Amino acid sequence: DWSMTTTLERLLALEVTATEDRRLTGRLRFACLPTPATLAGFDYDAAPAVDRKLVSELTTCRYLDTATNILLIGPPGTGKTHLAIGLARQAAQTGYRTYFTTAADLAAKCHRAAIEGRWATTMRFYAQPTLLVVDELGYLPLPAEAASALFQVVSQRYLKTSTIITTNLGVGSWGQILGDNTVAAALLDRLLHRSVVLNLDG
Repeated sequence: DWSMTTTLERLLALEVTATEDRRLTGRLRFACLPTPATLAGFDYDAAPAVDRKLVSELTTCRYLDTATNILLIGPPGTGKTHLAIGLARQAAQTGYRTYFTTAADLAAKCHRAAIEGRWATTMRFYAQPTLLVVDELGYLPLPAEAASALFQVVSQRYLKTSTIITTNLGVGSWGQILGDNTVAAALLDRLLHRSVVLNLDG
């Protein structure tokens, strides 16, 4: 009993919904999120130092429009990775291209790329996502070439796209992580220029 106009509107609405669902599925597949963690499922009672209003503001994804970085700093078990995954999932659901990796995996991929002559291609890969999450920086010492790779990734994203880094060590200790105080200072200069820093405890 529908008119031709109504029928077309309903069919187009179905097609738009199906297309959006396919695109979201593709973005989430590309993101490589390791768990189904969401911001809604974060336990604030276990992490009383977390600013709920700040996290609520970050869920709007406005920080991505200004290429603002996020540093999540705190000891193991305080929810850094959960927040990082939740923010990455929110960004993907909002329509932004997102990619999640660990610092160790990023270092390993860059090392292989250098050996196999794919350095430029790998750097372009890490430069493309609107949001790049680098998890677990500081849990394992990084060799000199890995520290250099991380610096180059952050440098090419500087003021263009956003990066989230989770770490168990305060920024004053990053010279130990990277094995070079000069590289650490240059890396932090780019990360902190436009950034949000959350210190977690619990």
